[in-house]
Amino acid sequence: MDKLIIVRHSETEGQHEDSPLTKLGIRQAQKLAVLLDQSGVTIDRIISSPYLRAVETIRPYARSKDMEIERDYRLEERVLSHEPLDDWEEVLHDTFQDPDLKLTGGESSVEAKDRVLSLIEELENQDCGNVLLVTHGNLLALLLQKYNREIGFYDWKRLSRPDVFLVQKQGGEYIVERIWED
Repeated sequence: MDKLIIVRHSETEGQHEDSPLTKLGIRQAQKLAVLLDQSGVTIDRIISSPYLRAVETIRPYARSKDMEIERDYRLEERVLSHEPLDDWEEVLHDTFQDPDLKLTGGESSVEAKDRVLSLIEELENQDCGNVLLVTHGNLLALLLQKYNREIGFYDWKRLSRPDVFLVQKQGGEYIVERIWED
């Protein structure tokens, strides 16, 4: 893998895996397609969370390039708990402080990060050119920790929908650049 572009999905109607994009989210997906087209990075593969909002976010770009959208469960959003959480944001904060914290039916930060990093490791061992991944906010923040250990809850909180990061290796080090402009 040469360059990695990581995208957080556009604005959506809800959090269920089949939640569609809002009208604003559809416009954001179209703006994303233009940004990617003008980025100067030729994308060789698109891999997305199978959730509808992630696929809909990248669909305008994929169609414009006549590219397939591969779906990979390792890019699905992390489930904090199968029980409803009124204080989910506080719980999420706690999972950044204690990466092993795991609620009933949920996934710890360590488990979610291991899941997505297994995909990254697979891609790093392939000659697949430039890869674009479409995922969700919490998982994106955990993935960015691979390149910057300081990424935490407040960095997650500052992510926009959509958001786009370019990761590339320069001089033996990974450089992460946010390329989305609100």
